[in-house]
Amino acid sequence: MEESSADTDIETLIDEMDYIPGHFHLELNLNCESLTPAKLRRRDMVLKRDSLQSELESETGSQQFAVRNLLGLFAFHLEELSLAEETFLNICKEDPRNLNAWANLGYVYDRLKKEPEGAESVEKVFGLMGMGAGEAGEVEPRLQAARCLAEQAYAHAYDVGLNTEQEHLEKLITAVKLYDKAIAYGGQEIPLEEKRSWYFTMATMHIRLDGMLKDQEDSEHKRMTSFSRTVKLLHEAMKSSNPHYKALAWCYIGLMLERQDTFPVVPMGIHDCGYSGTDPLDCYCKAIETAKESPFILNRLAKVFLFLGKMDMATGICNMALDILPDPELNWQAYCTRAKVYITTYVKDLEQAKLGLAGVPDRENLSKAKTDLEHILQACPCLKTYMDIGQVYYYMGVDAMQERLLVDEAAINTALVSFAKAMELELGDTLPELQLLRGKCLLLKGEEQNAAECFKRAMELEESGSAHAEGFRCLLETLLTLFIQRKLDPGAAITEVEECMRRAEERHRPELVKQELQLLCRTHTTDISELSRAMIRAGKLELVRRLLETMQPGQKKQLGRSYSL
Repeated sequence: MEESSADTDIETLIDEMDYIPGHFHLELNLNCESLTPAKLRRRDMVLKRDSLQSELESETGSQQFAVRNLLGLFAFHLEELSLAEETFLNICKEDPRNLNAWANLGYVYDRLKKEPEGAESVEKVFGLMGMGAGEAGEVEPRLQAARCLAEQAYAHAYDVGLNTEQEHLEKLITAVKLYDKAIAYGGQEIPLEEKRSWYFTMATMHIRLDGMLKDQEDSEHKRMTSFSRTVKLLHEAMKSSNPHYKALAWCYIGLMLERQDTFPVVPMGIHDCGYSGTDPLDCYCKAIETAKESPFILNRLAKVFLFLGKMDMATGICNMALDILPDPELNWQAYCTRAKVYITTYVKDLEQAKLGLAGVPDRENLSKAKTDLEHILQACPCLKTYMDIGQVYYYMGVDAMQERLLVDEAAINTALVSFAKAMELELGDTLPELQLLRGKCLLLKGEEQNAAECFKRAMELEESGSAHAEGFRCLLETLLTLFIQRKLDPGAAITEVEECMRRAEERHRPELVKQELQLLCRTHTTDISELSRAMIRAGKLELVRRLLETMQPGQKKQLGRSYSL
């Protein structure tokens, strides 16, 4: 009876609290049971953690604890309990008033069955919240609460398993609301520089939200309000003494000014902050001027410009970073980003050429990318670099206009060797992009059966809701080739096609599956007709009907992508 009463008291206490320290109770996919296969869930967590590690390099103030608490959470869910314990304990030593770190540490101690240490951590949390005897007057409970909420807000933007845009949208909205709550809670007690770091992070979340909202119907008013607030947050963030925030804030202001033309009227935030008539290029120039002496900040800017499709600016900034620090071991990021610019440029030009909108793509971009990636491989080989250079060799080995035409088998073999080295590394066998490229290389060598296995694996590794269905189309094309070449008997071919369709429908939206089928039918009409006749003889009329339906006019082909982590 006493135990039941105690449980009720705790529940009542929790209900009355404005916030609860720690990350393990947050409504994150990371904290929930997942239907995603364990191997793929681990892949997503490791990739997200790697992304966080790069963010940690730019955080020197109190916001670093938001990153480190989240890194500890990832370590815990990756079953690296000792690392999780060490991560939270180090935060507690460096920032003894960090509510989340103490709460998280107590949770880890509970899992490790270290009851005395766990109880001590819980007592520390209550003391910092002003709920323990004699401690309330020694701390600033509202400031600690604000920091606690801000760190939790940061975590929502890095959740895993977000397979739809709506899920991303909801997580970002939750994160922004928590930051607002943190700012309201801390008020004037929050140091100005710390508040500006929060403004910067909130602005980046609003920019991502704006990108999602602009594609939604009837969202103009909501987007207008969010857009103006983003500009105001960036305006405040660029007052920071931190050159990283200042440079990126100028860059993002330039981005927002470019987006103002997507509204029927100029958002008031632009006028309120004094950017009326400002040229976005001027903002980009100020960003570069602010970052010109820091290779790290220049590299961050280059990645933003690469994402925005401003290839010349991205290349120029990488060159600036390499002029300052040419050592690939110390500045591999610049080589990596510049190589990615060259690869992306080549792939986009190739797609334009296929559509008849441009001439033959410049293969010099492949040579430049290869040179940059070789610098990285000599200094610090990694999964991403092996995969990128494998892609470069793949394009070197095929005709510039006809991707199915082999022109350099040695380059294709080198690509396959690079992919094999990538697969030896952690996560190497979990990336669908890698399997897709391996399959394409094997097709060029005439190894259709091996290629089909790679494409099957690529499909298995795609998450539910994936927007990338090229593996599905490549597998169907390969099965069709095997059937036409009589390397696969009709019964087996039909069974394989049915299984392929089933897998595709489990992983992709119906319209995307139809789009890929449509492309296949239009480019292989004669072969599809022969396979359809075999299906009719086998009584697979429903499958034939679906194939024939895709012959009707529909959506255009989606442009290809350059594959990377």
